[in-house]
Amino acid sequence: MAGPSKSLILDPALQKYYEVNANRYKYFKWTPRHAWFSFIYMGVIPGVLGYVAYKTEGKFQFRGKRKEDSLLEF
Repeated sequence: MAGPSKSLILDPALQKYYEVNANRYKYFKWTPRHAWFSFIYMGVIPGVLGYVAYKTEGKFQFRGKRKEDSLLEF
């Protein structure tokens, strides 16, 4: 039969990990390291990706190109 049975033995390390992960908000504390990582992930990376996307907008045409054709339009 499918499903857990009475003889199922749960790993204590995994149970502890699941408990900590469910209550992560209780153990989190802002530190300069956390603030720096948050700034990088929420500010710098999207900013750089947006800048690159803006600068390369319309420069490349991938449709209808053959192997020897250039991808640059201008």
